[in-house]
Amino acid sequence: MVANKTIDFFCGVCTKRRGINLETLEQVLTLALEIAHEGREGQKVGTLFVISDAEQTMRHSRPLMLDPLLLHPDEVKHLNDPNLRETVKELATLDGAFIVNDGGIVLSACRYINATSEGVTLPLGLGSRHMAAASITRTTNAVAVVVSESTIVRVFDDGEIVSEIIPEEWLLSRYSLHLTGPVSTCSREHITIISKNEEGI
Repeated sequence: MVANKTIDFFCGVCTKRRGINLETLEQVLTLALEIAHEGREGQKVGTLFVISDAEQTMRHSRPLMLDPLLLHPDEVKHLNDPNLRETVKELATLDGAFIVNDGGIVLSACRYINATSEGVTLPLGLGSRHMAAASITRTTNAVAVVVSESTIVRVFDDGEIVSEIIPEEWLLSRYSLHLTGPVSTCSREHITIISKNEEGI
């Protein structure tokens, strides 16, 4: 029952037409918030997760280095495995994106996303990681989750920011939204999610 409530909390962050597995989205968002909050060894960490449409995402990316997850079997690369989650937190300190399939398997780490800025408009101050997220979600049917070193977690769908997840109340009071158009806000404990409303809703 708790898991369903968590999924309900996160389910408004991307359009229904994507058909993304909400359980996988919830696992990635939870892990992203942990990385944003905890960092690694006292340092803030930024990273990128690309979820769903994994085959196309792999075609539009390449390894930055020898993939540390390459030869491991799928059963040890599922996001619900605590050991894998700790591994992801460690690997998040390296450059590159994590590719996650719809079933919650982390297929690859340290991937360079072949990003193009064509047709992508980002707010000033957002860098290459956000550009990669916007580009890959515009090119494929994937959804991307960016952990910023500022601790903000942003969700991209169809080439644009659709949600900003702000993990601390004090940060929310000082934060300027990058979302445009009508938005909805949902808060729970110390997390606030601000999501772009879908057309017609």
